Amino acid sequence: MTASSTPGNRLNKSHKLSIAGVTVVAAAAVSLSLIPGNASAEAESKTAAGSVSTAPVAWNTTANNGPAALQESLTKQSTIADRAAEIHAAQQSAKTKADAKEKAAAKEKAAAAAKKRAAEKAKASRAAERKPTYANNLNGWIKEALSIMKKEKIPGTYDGLHRNIIRESSGDPRAINNWDINAKNGVPSIGLLQVIKPTFDTYHVKGTPKSQYDPVANIVAAANYAADRYGTIDNVDSAY
Repeated sequence: MTASSTPGNRLNKSHKLSIAGVTVVAAAAVSLSLIPGNASAEAESKTAAGSVSTAPVAWNTTANNGPAALQESLTKQSTIADRAAEIHAAQQSAKTKADAKEKAAAKEKAAAAAKKRAAEKAKASRAAERKPTYANNLNGWIKEALSIMKKEKIPGTYDGLHRNIIRESSGDPRAINNWDINAKNGVPSIGLLQVIKPTFDTYHVKGTPKSQYDPVANIVAAANYAADRYGTIDNVDSAY
């Protein structure tokens, strides 16, 4: 008898259908187990398969780099943000230093200007202190005239000036001679030392008023004329 005719080895139709059913159920269970997170479906497939054992397939993260790429992107963005913050901080620091430097320069400039003004004020004050004050009278006029004569190197003394002033005008700066030859010629003698206009204009000393009636200007011009003609006003004892 052949193997096919052995009763113990022959599969009847019922056996074939049962095996086929088990195979289908097992395949379905394997397919469902590939879906991550579907625990209930997997359990159902195991129940349906009966004693058929199917090992669950692990989730393949190598096939999908989503989480790793996201992490790398976040890391890069964090690095860029940190660098931008460093650049901004450096810029702010540079700006702060520049502003501080500018303020320091402005403060130094203001201090230098204030120091210069203070020095000029002190100099003016010293000059004012050195400049003598003269009385507005004959004594003061003669003293002021003598200070100018000294500076201009015009010879003469207080006594020489005072003596000639008293003789010529009695100390009146508004005195005028309207009767001598000069008056007849239209150029009367005027002032403390009775000088005519042409003489006054010729011997006028720069820095004094251009007026024959000004007492100091009159004295200095007359002394300058006397020095040129007589050597000094001290040598004059009469009309000159």
